[in-house]
Amino acid sequence: MSEQLLVTPLHALHIEMGAKMVPFAGYDMPVQYALGVKKEHLHCRQSAGLFDVSHMGQLRLKGEGAAKALEKLVPVDIIDLPAGKQRYAFFTNEQGGISDDLMVTNFGDHLFVVVNAACKTQDIAHLKTNLPADVEIEIIEDRALLALQGPKAVDMLAKLNPSVSNMVFMDAEKVDLVGVECYVSRSGYTGEDGFEISVPAEQAEQLARELLANDEVEWIGLGARDSLRLECGLCLYGHDLDETTTPVEASLLWGISKVRREDGLRAGGFIGSELILEQIKTKNISRKRVGLIGKTKAPVREGAVLFDANDNQIGVVTSGTFGPSKGMPVAMGYIYTGFTAIGTEIFAEVRGKKLAMTVEKMPFVAQSYYRG
Repeated sequence: MSEQLLVTPLHALHIEMGAKMVPFAGYDMPVQYALGVKKEHLHCRQSAGLFDVSHMGQLRLKGEGAAKALEKLVPVDIIDLPAGKQRYAFFTNEQGGISDDLMVTNFGDHLFVVVNAACKTQDIAHLKTNLPADVEIEIIEDRALLALQGPKAVDMLAKLNPSVSNMVFMDAEKVDLVGVECYVSRSGYTGEDGFEISVPAEQAEQLARELLANDEVEWIGLGARDSLRLECGLCLYGHDLDETTTPVEASLLWGISKVRREDGLRAGGFIGSELILEQIKTKNISRKRVGLIGKTKAPVREGAVLFDANDNQIGVVTSGTFGPSKGMPVAMGYIYTGFTAIGTEIFAEVRGKKLAMTVEKMPFVAQSYYRG
C-alpha cells in the first residue's frame, strides 16, 4: 500500500476479513471479499450487504441562511426541504456542467452534506468561495459512513433500533445505534431498500461487527457496488457525469426541482442556470445519456466507442459491466440524440470487433426503494 493512501476507520477490519484492497479516490479501499464480486452483488439483491463508504466527504452547513445560500449552487429546492428529509443535488458550473453530485439532508439545526470522495477538496473550496460568511462550513473528520443495502437491510438494522422500520425513502433521522448518535437516512446507491449510516469513527467497527454477526449480512466491495448501481441506472461522478456534461444531457431532469425551473417560484438563480433552463425549454442538445444492453455475453467497458449501422461514430460508453442480476452486459453512455430511441441497435467496438447493443430504458433492474 502506498504511503500516500488514506485509510478509513474500518481499514483494519477489511484486512481481517480478507478483503482485496485497491487505491480508490486517494484511499486504500476494499474492491471485493472472499465471496467475489458476482456473489456479493447477488447477495445484496437477495439479502443485505454492508459497504464502507467512509471515504466520502461529510460536511455540516450551519446558519440561518444556509439553505438559501446553498440553493444558489444547485438547481434543487433546498429552502423548502423539510426537516428530516434528504435530497439528491448537484453542483453546476458556468457552462452548465456538473462539478459533483451530492446528498443534502435537513437536520433542523444544520444541513448535512455528503459529497464524493474524489471531489471533496474542490467541493469544500467551492463552498468556501460561494457561501456567505454567516454560513459556517464544518468538515466532519471524526465519523465513518456505512451503507446497509438490500431487502433484509431494514430487519437487520431494526435489531439495533426498531424505529428505523418507520422510515421511508429519503427520510433522515438521528438514531441511537450501539449507544451513540448516528445520522441515518433510508437511501443508498444500489437501487435496493437500505440505509446510509454516519457513525462516530470510534464506534464504526462495533457497529459493523454487530451487523455482520447476522448471517444475512455480508461485506460488499467496490466491484459489486459498481455493478449494483449500474444495473439500477445510477450515475458515477467522473465517469457518467463531469464538468462538460449538463444535467439535461445526463438525463437528470428529475433532479432539477420544479420550483427552480423557468416557470417556478424561484426560477434559475443557480450557476449555469441560463444555459440549463434553455436546454430544458428547447431540448436542443446533441447528445444524451442512455442505457445499453449487450446482445452477446461480452461485457462492454467504459471508453468503448459506439457506432451506427453505417460505421459512423455516434458516442462512447461511460460505464459498463456484466450485470449479474440481469444476466447480460449492461452499460450506459452518451450518444447523438438521433439514436436515443428505445430499441435502436448500435455497435460497440471491443478489441477490434463491433458488438451489437440495444438502447434500453433504465433502470435495467427495478429499483426497490421503500416508499411506505
